[in-house]
Amino acid sequence: MESDANPLSNGLRNPHQRDRDRIVHSTAFRRLVYKTQVFLNHEGDLFRTRMTHSLEVAQLGRSIARALGLNEDLVEAIALAHDVGHTPFGHAGQDALNACMADHGGFEHNLQSLRVVDELEERYPAFNGLNLSFETREGILKHCSRRNAEWIEAAEPNGVASRFLNGSQPSLEAQLCNLADSIAYNAHDIDDGVRSGLLSLEQLQEVPLFARHQQQTLATFPHLMRDDEALHGRRLLYETIRRMLSEQVFDVIGATQAALVQHAPQSADEARRCPPLLQFSPEMENASQTLKTFLLRNLYRHPQVMQTTDWARQVVRELFEAYVSRPEEMPRAFAQRHNLPRAVADYVSGMTDRFATREHARLVGA
Repeated sequence: MESDANPLSNGLRNPHQRDRDRIVHSTAFRRLVYKTQVFLNHEGDLFRTRMTHSLEVAQLGRSIARALGLNEDLVEAIALAHDVGHTPFGHAGQDALNACMADHGGFEHNLQSLRVVDELEERYPAFNGLNLSFETREGILKHCSRRNAEWIEAAEPNGVASRFLNGSQPSLEAQLCNLADSIAYNAHDIDDGVRSGLLSLEQLQEVPLFARHQQQTLATFPHLMRDDEALHGRRLLYETIRRMLSEQVFDVIGATQAALVQHAPQSADEARRCPPLLQFSPEMENASQTLKTFLLRNLYRHPQVMQTTDWARQVVRELFEAYVSRPEEMPRAFAQRHNLPRAVADYVSGMTDRFATREHARLVGA
């Protein structure tokens, strides 16, 4: 890692605080406010975006890190950056771009997030990317195929991808961010699903974790039974989700503390050689998997969502084809790169939903 050339910052921030600040000021982070989580950005002002999701992951992560005595600044930096490589239109855009790049190395949004912070951001005169610490970069690379891990390892021996080859674990802070990511999107996808009208409180009774906390909420606040007013329905939903989140957070803290006592790592390196230590209890793990299965069946595969994702895949695929055949339509910095398919993937993946939609209309006319 290169030294920070700004003398005013020396001594005022630790490396992970500096990482966080550079991420927040990056172009890629600002774009997240117009990138889809589940519902397209234009479908409603109050649905989550990639940015609000990242902020919620950071909030949950810092709360748990504080209770466990972990590095809060590192957790926050990883959480804020973990989705900066995501495509427009959420996972539909990622799947389409991966298919387009099948003959050119594929596309993984976690690897793209690392590529963004290592190479694609252009803010500093002395280096490409954001010059982040090893620990933050390692946490950003949440998943990685063996093929890509081998490619990264060749360029960076014993670097951020080595754990995918030797079977070790990332830092405890990175493990925490992975878990906080899951907790956050399960909770806010319930909220957005109900807000959209695609999920109902009645349907959610199929989910024991949600149903139990809703019953507890109604026992404490029986006036919320008056479902003739939308306000009461919203408050019932919010309080149920809040209680559900709290139980998951306390479960992670308790289960992780027990795992730390059991394995007793004496250093960060020893912790990497242990099984994953940030974890749910077995009971909460089962409850979380049940919730994920419910959301997959009733929200992510809802016909209305599938119709939108089919359209999104078409937009990304046709944008990719248009730029490959007419690279001059991209900015010169992308059009003149030697590896044109990768340059197109970099350009398209960096787009917001609305810019991708405008470019598609301009180039394809649909």
